[in-house]
Amino acid sequence: MAKESMKAREVKRAKMAAKYAAKRERLKAEGDWEGLQKLPKNSSPVRMHNRCKLTGRPKGYMRQFGLSRIQFREMASQGLIPGVKKASW
Repeated sequence: MAKESMKAREVKRAKMAAKYAAKRERLKAEGDWEGLQKLPKNSSPVRMHNRCKLTGRPKGYMRQFGLSRIQFREMASQGLIPGVKKASW
């Protein structure tokens, strides 16, 4: 499980990236690189991490399912993910 503070930090970064998205696009179109540097660092969408929807784990993330590899394996073995058969793991 990820710490609650880490999850909260990711939520804060996502809000800030959404808030500054239009301004960032406008500055890029104008070529104002100094203006881009003056924006907060966390307003860049590159700084956000993908996290598991269930546990918040940042490592072993499977983008197609939005889950970590561990949660994917548990759910697949329980038959909760349609179309996935357990071969040999």
